[in-house]
Amino acid sequence: MAKQALLVIDVQNDFCPGGALAVEDGDSIVPIINRMMDDFGHVILTQDWHPAGHSSFASSHEGKTPFEFVTMPYGQQVLWPDHCVQGTQGAAFHPDLEVDRAELIIRKGFRPQIDSYSAFFENDHATPTGLAGYLSERGITSLVLAGLATDYCVAYSAIDAKKRGFEAEVVLDACRGIDLDGSLERMKREMQDAGVVLQ
Repeated sequence: MAKQALLVIDVQNDFCPGGALAVEDGDSIVPIINRMMDDFGHVILTQDWHPAGHSSFASSHEGKTPFEFVTMPYGQQVLWPDHCVQGTQGAAFHPDLEVDRAELIIRKGFRPQIDSYSAFFENDHATPTGLAGYLSERGITSLVLAGLATDYCVAYSAIDAKKRGFEAEVVLDACRGIDLDGSLERMKREMQDAGVVLQ
């Protein structure tokens, strides 16, 4: 049987109601995820962790507003409101998330000039976070994903998991999406096309 881990994506204050980049109903998944942890011997969390003035922030680009697109050296980039700035309350995990049950926290987006949606790679799709090596050394071959947001960091992480040879399943009830210009349905299709199981 495949050795599984639960990968919990970015359940942080800034992505929950009242946060700088709030996902609607984002906090409602916290008790679901806490219950899911009971079923896994391995729990891994990711944490968006941007320096102030990060290049993905609209405030770093004169005349730009949040949710506009710009072209970066690594491709198209959504410009976001300032969020999950290192050391701030917004970057902290939701207070009800049972963080102590995690064996590893992967921080991403900390390089000033490149954003990072995936738990496996920066947005250049080349700079690794080290997660794949960690999983492989522990013999983990299958991931179940939950968290925020379905159509960005969850989807990119699930697709990259498949690319790295892991089985990947996304529990949609334990995720919430941003749905920017139809991104939720588009990324669901992309996950399915990549072989990710949606349940």
